[in-house]
Amino acid sequence: TPKFVLTLRSAAQWTGAMRGPAFFAYADNYLIDVKFGVIMDVEATRAIRQAEVGAAKTMLERTEQCFGLKPERLAADTAYGSAATLNWIVSEKGIAPHIPVWDRSKREDGTFSREDFTFDKAHNVYICPAFKVLTTTGRVMNGEMLAYRASVPDCAACAFKSRCCPKEPARKILRSVYEEARDVARALAKTEAFEQSCRERKRIDMLFAHLKRILRLGRLRLRGPRGPQFEFTLAAIAQNLRRLAKLVARAPPQAATCAA
Repeated sequence: TPKFVLTLRSAAQWTGAMRGPAFFAYADNYLIDVKFGVIMDVEATRAIRQAEVGAAKTMLERTEQCFGLKPERLAADTAYGSAATLNWIVSEKGIAPHIPVWDRSKREDGTFSREDFTFDKAHNVYICPAFKVLTTTGRVMNGEMLAYRASVPDCAACAFKSRCCPKEPARKILRSVYEEARDVARALAKTEAFEQSCRERKRIDMLFAHLKRILRLGRLRLRGPRGPQFEFTLAAIAQNLRRLAKLVARAPPQAATCAA
């Protein structure tokens, strides 16, 4: 028997994301132009990461279809840095992902992590710190991962075994089939443009703060799957009008004058 039941017909998600008492909630997702702070699209979803990532794809495709606009770069937090999402952004949409990679391969017990191994793309193998080869059968696990394994004799005679796989007969490394897209995101994360995107991404936090504190949209009045979309869209229109008023009221740049 569930502990809490929502009696209304709703797609709200039971969440404790606010680190307080859990409640039923929706998530408001914005796609904004970071240069001017204008909201390009809005999508209401359940307050769960998978739904929010799907909303990002929906808004990007809808903006391109309706306005013919496709961003050169996309800035977001680590929740959007999964391998499948990065592959969609890089390979299918051709957008530069200024997104931290969601990576759990780092080991905390002092043994070698995946980053200590070298990937040989030409031969599709990993090279360990002792210069031994880890190969794969090519079988995809869980729809996304490839397993690269070292041979048991190589690991048994290796001087690094205590620092590599002390509890296993041979070392195994998992590699995503979308690892190339992850490598693109990792390379971009080292650039100055990525740092600039992180600074500009704070503008969306300002919009959400304005939504809660000024517009007082902490509780929805409309119910059902379409009610939150209507309210979030109206709030985004109000925020855009406020932003456009500021842009129009700004004095145009004056051309520099010089004496002849």
